[in-house]
Amino acid sequence: MIGMIAQAAVAAGVSGKIGAVGAGLAVIGAGIGIGQIGGKAVEGIARQPEAASKIQTNMIIAAALVEGVALFAVVVALM
Repeated sequence: MIGMIAQAAVAAGVSGKIGAVGAGLAVIGAGIGIGQIGGKAVEGIARQPEAASKIQTNMIIAAALVEGVALFAVVVALM
């Protein structure tokens, strides 16, 4: 079903507009996700300062994974 919708959108010539909307949604989602990661990490460090290095390491890894998925989503949306 999604394939048929995508083919109809390409035939109608609106794939660029839909791709831009998809890319924008991917970026907004990544921004929200990274904001949540950062906020929860700061909260965790405030509660347990002795675990700051472990929390920071995990936060950086999670943020990098979110960025990777967002980049992939933007590329797929613009194709």
